[in-house]
Amino acid sequence: MNSLLCLSKKIDAMNEWIGRAAVWLVLVMTLLGTFNALMRYTISYSSNAFLEGQWYLFGAIFLLCSGYTLLHDAHVRVDVLLERFTARTKAWIDIFGIIFFLMPMAFASMLLSWPIFVDVFRTGEMSNSPGGLIVWPARLLIPVGFFLIILQGFSELIKRVDSLRARDAAPEASGKEAAK
Repeated sequence: MNSLLCLSKKIDAMNEWIGRAAVWLVLVMTLLGTFNALMRYTISYSSNAFLEGQWYLFGAIFLLCSGYTLLHDAHVRVDVLLERFTARTKAWIDIFGIIFFLMPMAFASMLLSWPIFVDVFRTGEMSNSPGGLIVWPARLLIPVGFFLIILQGFSELIKRVDSLRARDAAPEASGKEAAK
């Protein structure tokens, strides 16, 4: 289990780094939008590439930060019900949710989006908008984002199983100490 916990820590560190790095994309997206608005209202020039660049950056932030969001337990939950349960019950609910909902959805999304990316990359598809951008970088973000959430889901699963094992072992350890 120690090697799995080590792997979990590495996955957590990777998603933490990616999440913190992707935060800077918010600044880039904001500056790009500001530049586009200034150009449009000062010299009456606008570019679809600027607008699409903002969309691509928003997609990158959303998809690249999905693992980071799961790491920090910031996804939407029904906490009204969950807060009433014990830590052990919460761990079992998380394990069930990860195995039967998160992983199948993320695997399906990743696998189904990969051929779309490959096709767009192979054909060199461009945006339909005049002056638009190439499409494949945005399409690549989809399987990458779901891969990051799969990795983080695996890390969360490791941590939940370990917490259950630690809780099960705790009474034995305290019982052994009392016997001494």
